[in-house]
Amino acid sequence: MQYVGHLDRHDPLYGYLCICIMPQVGADGRCGFRVFSSNSSHAVYIYEDRASGKRVVGKYFFTPGKDDWEHAKNKMQREYDNIAELRSYTGENHYVARALGCNEVLNCLLVTEYCYGEALDAVIMRAIRDNDSGHLYGKLTALSSFLATVHNRSARPVMVDFQKVCRYFDTVAGHLAAILSPGEVEYLHFLCNRYRHDPVMYQDQEVLVHGDATPANFFFGDGNYVITFDLERMQRSDRIFDVGRIAGELQHFFLRHTGNKYAAEPFIGHFLWEYAGWFPDRQAAFASITVRVPFYLGMNLLRIARNEYLPLDYRRQLVAEAVLALRKTE
Repeated sequence: MQYVGHLDRHDPLYGYLCICIMPQVGADGRCGFRVFSSNSSHAVYIYEDRASGKRVVGKYFFTPGKDDWEHAKNKMQREYDNIAELRSYTGENHYVARALGCNEVLNCLLVTEYCYGEALDAVIMRAIRDNDSGHLYGKLTALSSFLATVHNRSARPVMVDFQKVCRYFDTVAGHLAAILSPGEVEYLHFLCNRYRHDPVMYQDQEVLVHGDATPANFFFGDGNYVITFDLERMQRSDRIFDVGRIAGELQHFFLRHTGNKYAAEPFIGHFLWEYAGWFPDRQAAFASITVRVPFYLGMNLLRIARNEYLPLDYRRQLVAEAVLALRKTE
């Protein structure tokens, strides 16, 4: 988070925050706002009331001259609705950052609560740098509880549309054409097609998934308290869409920062086992989860490999690890 200045009192946003937003968090903003930028793929800013220190998060979906306004408005409304829906499924130790308002006139702005807590990526780095593995095990147990609660409460008697997941995989693979040869990209599509025709990938009920279950999108409070936000990509899919992404993120963090992907395996195994514990037959659930995880883990490594800020050699290493994961059924 980086300080960028003060909000001009003549800015239309100033009045909107003062009148419609800040009273919901116990402030009025009359003394002005400090503005901070957030590390995000979107234009996301934190607005802090100078008098009380209370903060809110503003996420803009429309950039003039760049985005389609109608599309941006729909995305804004969809995340606003997603927040309300996910909040209806959470348990007492789980929390979804509350939507405080949305305003299509102000460049399709969505305003949410500012939440405090320790991010999962910071917890992982504590395990890597400070050898604090117990803390990571504990927070992965909490996260498994959060995800299992949302998934199980939102399940409905509709089987997973794995074809939709495969289309997403193909899109991700296509984005890697800049660093892979045509033959390598084609091989990724081939690996996906083997799963596409495997009945086991269609065996579960559709649930509500976070859709962007990355370590930066989960905060932890005391004990098993879990906080989440950034629900733009929430959807109905296979529960392993979330579970496999967390597994892939763990492998990525340990591979990048230690050079040893195997260092992540105890944590991945713990997370999957804890998640399976939320089902009547833990052993059967664990078996079902672990047979599907390699596909989603591999897909997540490919998704991470798209990031141009990563060194080229490491991006290609991620692709190689994704291929190994996807070939585990051989």
